Amino acid sequence: MSKLFALIPAAGGGTRFGAALPKQYLPLRGRPLVYHAVRSLATDARIDHVYVVLAPGDAHFRQQAWAEFGERVVPLYCGGEARAASVYNGLLAIHDAVAADDWVLVHDAARPCLTVALLDRLIGELRDDPTGGLLAIPVADTLKREDGGQRVVSTEPRGGLWQAQTPQMFRYRLLLEALRVCPLDAITDEASAVERLGLKPRLVTGDLRNLKVTYPEDLRLAALILGEEQTA
Repeated sequence: MSKLFALIPAAGGGTRFGAALPKQYLPLRGRPLVYHAVRSLATDARIDHVYVVLAPGDAHFRQQAWAEFGERVVPLYCGGEARAASVYNGLLAIHDAVAADDWVLVHDAARPCLTVALLDRLIGELRDDPTGGLLAIPVADTLKREDGGQRVVSTEPRGGLWQAQTPQMFRYRLLLEALRVCPLDAITDEASAVERLGLKPRLVTGDLRNLKVTYPEDLRLAALILGEEQTA
């Protein structure tokens, strides 16, 4: 049976967050943000290894305590300037450890609230899928398009629109090929690269609590969500 691996691109600087530290190392309930993303995958026995793709000069990762995960968490100092470049470089770096048909779950370093139930749903629905897919939620809010000056020019129909989340789960060979032939600076997630091959990734219903920390208020919300889960 094909194995499962996880890859977390964590080479970004988090410029939109406006903090002194790279966003993935900001504290969240006593641990760096990236710890929670790693833990949600490294504690799942189905996942063989969790590879964390870091900037070549990253000095923060090794300062954290990762011993609880043994050798299951592996840092890779080959991150690129864009997310897609980090994922692609990471895939190249693990070439000798992963088979072509093994699954790779790519997860955001800044998405700390992934639950066991969501991970079960993703793996359960995609394990035998010919293409792979991603967690996502149907868009519920009304969407407005602006004119560049924060004035509304149109209201966009939201029917059939989904908001992508992570993890996104694809076969190693497929994902590597999809990223190899794409302009990496134009790709915002792995599914969009796979779509360019003419394939249709499966949408697996996610959860609003699986949020991505982008702004300071998101960090506070993530702390509340994690606190509720630990006391449930």
